Formats: sequence, C-alpha cells, structure tokens
Amino acid sequence: MGWRELTIDLLLLLLLVSHLEAVSFPEDNIPLDVVDRHYARQYPVFRGRPSGNESQHRLDFQLMTKIHDTLFIAGRDQVYLVSLRESYRNEIIPYRKLTWRSGQADRETCAMKGKHRDECHNFIKVLVPRNDDLVFICGTNGFNPMCRYYRLDNLEFDGEEISGLARCPFDAKQTNVALFADGKLYSATVADFLASDAVIYRSMGDGSALRTIKYDSKWLKEPHFLHAVDYGDFVYFFYREIAAEHNNLGKAVYSRVARICKNDMGGSQRVLEKHWTSFVKARLNCSVPGESFFYFDVLQAITDIININGVPSVVGVFTTQLNSIPGSAVCSFSMADIEKAFHGRFKEQKTADSVWTPFPEEKLPKPRPGCCAGHGSAESYKTSIEFPDETLQFIKSHPLMDASVPSIGDEPWFTKTRVRYRLTALTVDNTAGPQKNYTVVFIGSEAGIVLKVLAKTSPLSLNDSILLEEIDVFNQAKCLSSNEDDRRILSFHLDKDTHTLYVAFSSCVVRIPLSRCERHSSCQKSCIASRDPYCGWMSHGACERIPAAMQTGYEQDVEYGNTAHLGDCHEFLATTSAPDFKSYGDPTSDMELPSSSVTVPTTSEPIQSPQTIPTQIPQLFGSPKFVFNDDPATSRSVEHIPGVLEENLPKALPLSNTFKLLSGNIIHQLILSNICGH
Repeated sequence: MGWRELTIDLLLLLLLVSHLEAVSFPEDNIPLDVVDRHYARQYPVFRGRPSGNESQHRLDFQLMTKIHDTLFIAGRDQVYLVSLRESYRNEIIPYRKLTWRSGQADRETCAMKGKHRDECHNFIKVLVPRNDDLVFICGTNGFNPMCRYYRLDNLEFDGEEISGLARCPFDAKQTNVALFADGKLYSATVADFLASDAVIYRSMGDGSALRTIKYDSKWLKEPHFLHAVDYGDFVYFFYREIAAEHNNLGKAVYSRVARICKNDMGGSQRVLEKHWTSFVKARLNCSVPGESFFYFDVLQAITDIININGVPSVVGVFTTQLNSIPGSAVCSFSMADIEKAFHGRFKEQKTADSVWTPFPEEKLPKPRPGCCAGHGSAESYKTSIEFPDETLQFIKSHPLMDASVPSIGDEPWFTKTRVRYRLTALTVDNTAGPQKNYTVVFIGSEAGIVLKVLAKTSPLSLNDSILLEEIDVFNQAKCLSSNEDDRRILSFHLDKDTHTLYVAFSSCVVRIPLSRCERHSSCQKSCIASRDPYCGWMSHGACERIPAAMQTGYEQDVEYGNTAHLGDCHEFLATTSAPDFKSYGDPTSDMELPSSSVTVPTTSEPIQSPQTIPTQIPQLFGSPKFVFNDDPATSRSVEHIPGVLEENLPKALPLSNTFKLLSGNIIHQLILSNICGH
C-alpha cells in the first residue's frame, strides 16, 4: 500500500472519529445475571429430525405461528405441529408433520434458471389461519411460489393449488408478511423472479385485487417487510427500505409504517385503477436524544399491537446502519402517534434534484388524500373509485408523510451499543408479575444471546430499564451447527400459559422458561436482588416462580431490589470486591472468577451450585449515562465483550498500533496494523 492510500485511509478515520465525538453514544446496562451456555444446554431443542437421524436435511426455519394450543413450525418442505401443553425434557417432539415438496418439474426448471439445488426446495413462507377450519399455506416451490388450503383437524389438502404470485416470495431469503382481514388476504413480498417488483397486495374475498404501483421508488424502494397488523379501519405494514428522501451521499435505510384502508376499492379508470388510493407511509424514529441525535434506523422486528400503560402500541427492535458502528435499541410507538403522523403534512420533492420539503396544508386537494371513503373528509363518497382525479393524482405522487413517528417518551426503552453483535428479534410480556403490572422484553441477537429486560415504559418512572438476564441460548451440540451465522435468533414465540419462550434459529428451536428463580436457591438476598417480576421469596424459605393466582405469601422488590435488611448467604461464594454483576452457572461452567475476588466458605457442607452474590447491588437507575471521547477514567486495555467469542476479537496490540474511537467501560479500538502493513 502506498503512502497516498495510507493518508486517505487515515483521513477517513479522523473524519469518523470527529463525527463520533459529536454524538451522544449510549452506554450499556450491566446484566444482573448471566446465564452461560452450559447452564442453558439443559433446555429442550427441536431440530425437525429425531436424535440419531443425522442424514435428514436441516430444519431451515422460516416461521412459527400459534393456532389454538399448537405451535406450527415451518421450514424446508415441511410444517411441524408441536403441542404447547406438552412437557419436554431434552428434545421437542412434534405430534404431527405436514410434508409438501416441490414438484420434479419445478426443481428442474429452478436449476435451469441458475439456482443451486438446495435453493430449489419448497420453503414454507406463509402460514395463516383462514378460519376455524382452514389454514392457508404458501411455499417458494423451487422459485415458482404456490399456495394451498389445509384442514386444521387432519392437515389434509383441501381444494386446488393456487398461484403464490404476490402472495409468497420466490426465494427463502426474501422477507414477506401475510394476514387475513375481513376475509381478504393482505400480503407484502416480491412478485417476480428477479425480486425487482416489490408489492403490497390484496387478493381473495370480495372485490378486485389491488396493489402498490409497480417500480415506483416513491412508493416502495427495496423494502424488507417484517410485520402486518389489522387494526380498526386499516391494515398497517411495518418494514424497512432505502430512503428516497435521504439527501446525503450514499444510501440510507429507514424504518417505515404504511397504512391502507380496508375498504379501498382502487381508483378510477383514469387514475390508480386497480391500485391503492389510500397508501401512505411514515418514518419510525428510534433515536437517542442529545446535541446530535443517535439514530437506530433499521427495523429488525416488531410486535403486534399491545397495551402499554393502557395505550395501544407496538414495540420494535432497531439497529444502526449496516456500514455503521454496531448498535441496537428497543423503541415503542403508540398507535395514536402513528395516526397523528398520517394526519399531518405530506412530504414532496418538486424535481429529481431538489430537496424534500413539506407540502403546504392549505394546497391539499379535497377530500384529503389517503383517507378512507365514507370517513372524515371523504364521508360523502361511497367508494374510492368516486374520488376526484386531483386527490388520486396527489396520493399517487405523494405517499410519504413529512413528520416521522416519535417513540414513546422520545427515547428508547433499551440500548445495546458496546458489543459486536446486533439485536434481531423481540417479544414482549406486558402483564408480567403476579399483579400483571410490569413489562418484560425478551430480545434476541446475532450471537444466540437472549436479553431479558424489565422495561421502563413511562417517562415518569424513576427507574431506567434494567437488564435482568443475559442468556446464551444457542446449543451448538443439539442444533448440530458450528456455523456462526446459525447463531442468529430469527423469531420468538412467548407462551404465557406454560411460562415458556420458544427461540428460533435457522437449524433449531430452543424452549426456555421465562424465569430461572431456582438459580437463587435458598438465598433470600439473591432472590430479592434479582428484581425478576416472575420470582418471589416464599414463606417456606425458597425462591420460586410466583403462580399467576398467588396474591400473598411471597416477598419481592422489583422496583429497587433493596436487600440492605438482609444478611449474606454463606452457602454461596461471596465476592469481596462488589462485582458489577452475578454470574450463575452449573458446576461445569467455564466462566471463571479471579481468585483474588473470591472468599472460600468455611462451611463443610458441599456446594451444589457455585454462584456469585454481589455484596452491593449496582446502581442501575437514575439519569442515563453517555460516553464521550477522552474519558480519563477509562482503562487502556481492550476488555472482553460479553457474548462475543474471544477468537473473533482482534488481538491486543500496543497502543501505538491502535486508534482509540470511543472511551467508556469498554474501549473500542480500530486496528491499524493492516493499514500500516505491520
């Protein structure tokens, strides 16, 4: 590498650092409990094939859906039915299996089009109940998507195969969503082999099929569809896409919510015939406030509409841009704020080179573009077909709203920025605890780690969100995979009735309990300090899960975890240096403590489960902490990042060969040895 190229690289680094210095970078919460992979290996696993049958193909997980008391797990060529009421010890065994493979002709055509034979199977991408008797299933079918109805009682094929075009993607790697609302199928996917025609589509039921405009980047630009919900008079779609309004150099991904009227009948023969007349979209703003906002722009997953403090809301996990510093956040959005954005001003770009600006409200045509026929300013119109051309022309060219949707409280519930992995999935229990008054968020990551967070759901709360547990769930031995990409958590299913969480990976699904109260054993101090809304100290002297119907007879302090009145637990290994967090594990755990920080108990009783109990509970509430460059209190060594394998970390170098980007509890350093040729 020449000196000129080296100088350019160094200048780019300096520009990056100067930008970071101006940004408020959130600091991570310390977990109250770390559950290592050795402890978690006791949990049962579903692999799509029985133990001992290693010749059968891997699961290739696509989706899971609960219908009645059954969890439908869809993968490659098959759908498995797992009872949610069954207790499993080591392996989750399905009680029924549906097999639907691609036809020979479809596989041959797929291979002729240049696809690998492993891509030419039938990956199940749509599985939604049509009614109490039928389930609608679609698969990629060797890049020729097809759909079928199956009976729920016996899984027999019912009727004829129908085309999956615009209902199901061609490729298993493509994202999609689908749901039935008022008897019609709403789907969002790509509608061609080359994945160039992204579409939000309505079919089946009464009325003609409707879709978004083809190849119009103002409507959709390389979207990744993640979720859809039926709410009131509308169907809402949540996705991420390339932002057409991004004015800086390069591409940027923004998170979106789009809305469509369920009574939309399309436009007139002159404008928007067989296309949506009500399609509007807005940006979801998940960011950390400060002098310079720190944005988490890339939506990874989002919940159904749930009540947060009595307010209908959605909760999503967002990450930074792919070419940015890894960072993730959980933000919530009220449906009222989403609706407010859709009632606000539109955004427009007058020419291809001009800046996007708000469209003057007084110049809007009537009825208001994007509204539903028979409602609001369009109350006098029976159907959208009757809308005047001016209204239809406007919504055709102005689907984007000017204002973004703010998160509740204008800040994330939780952030994770000091690890090398991003967060990928989440699910929310909004009625946790015996009084059903706490909100617990389970968040999945690329590293196979589940974060369990007690969420601060109100800006008026005195406490910040608390990271209760960090659980290394991925079981490499049981999932039969050593591929790091397979550690990525794809989806969750939370089953409150059985107090379990199903964690989906590409090669397996692991079932874990929502709590691990037994890890605090007979130590009251540890039990109270855990601050877990599911756990309580019982009158008979044990830390146990609190049954849903139990209102008295236990002790817990979720708000503060105050243990000042409690004595130490001498049957446990107690630290003398007040560590920041507890590390529990089984006796085979490879998580070791420094010998200088451990006091060996004098009791002759054998220790059944070595644990570490802090002598001081860390302060995890108060004002948010931010890290700025040149913090004099920071260490000069690169610390181990929890959840990241050490072999994946850069080797430590002398400070002269490193370039400090950020300070804090963990120093992020950029290795310059490759640039400098050392």
